[in-house]
Amino acid sequence: MSGTVAASAIGFDEVTLGYGRHPAVHHLNGEIATGSLTAIVGPNGAGKSTLLKGIVGALRPLDGHIRLTLPARASVAYLPQAAEIDRTFPLSVYDLVAMGLWSRSGALGGIGKGARSRIEEALSAVGLTGFERRPIGTLSGGQMQRTLFARLLLQDSPIILLDEPFTAIDAKTTADLLDLVRRWHAEARTVVAVLHDIDTVKRVFPQTLLIAREPVAWGATAEVLSAANLLRARQMVEAYDPHAAACDRSAA
Repeated sequence: MSGTVAASAIGFDEVTLGYGRHPAVHHLNGEIATGSLTAIVGPNGAGKSTLLKGIVGALRPLDGHIRLTLPARASVAYLPQAAEIDRTFPLSVYDLVAMGLWSRSGALGGIGKGARSRIEEALSAVGLTGFERRPIGTLSGGQMQRTLFARLLLQDSPIILLDEPFTAIDAKTTADLLDLVRRWHAEARTVVAVLHDIDTVKRVFPQTLLIAREPVAWGATAEVLSAANLLRARQMVEAYDPHAAACDRSAA
């Protein structure tokens, strides 16, 4: 990662995201600075995962624009929630991790000596040396998450999105993977993570976006995660009307 560094990695211009024209996130404006470490928090149903899907391009905005600043040939690295990953597919740990190289080699590209060395290094970095041939369906939750983080390492992306990466995994795995997050931050990568554990957010993430289908507060974590802001976010989600009128896409 070298060259001129842009001030903003991700920008939101009056962004509204939703399903079936019903907004799940709306009226979002702001920027995520290049090299920043940002948590997205909010009550269940606040639109946190929807926002990540919008950033990665899996969900088109109903209105507004999402701006990404990426070097040529680079793409966003995205880790979805564990529930969205099909673990019945017959893949080994090695094969799943190797998929992190697809953006460079293509799905049909061969794995040469250099690539094999990088895969081995990634597996070692997450503590999975010796697990190469294990089917992913036999892994524990923590082992699977380590495997997915190894794949992220190989993607070598300047922007990394993590959706609830530490849910339902053991404390040792969480600590090890948080060390990787800190490493990415030290390398000036932009890391954005949806998290529920407020203590982890306060301890590790300097910046926080608190949302409740619309932004509640965004900035320094200590200021954003006040009791008043957290209460307001909960009240906003509880007051949400799921039968509200759909958005007009005529301007989209």
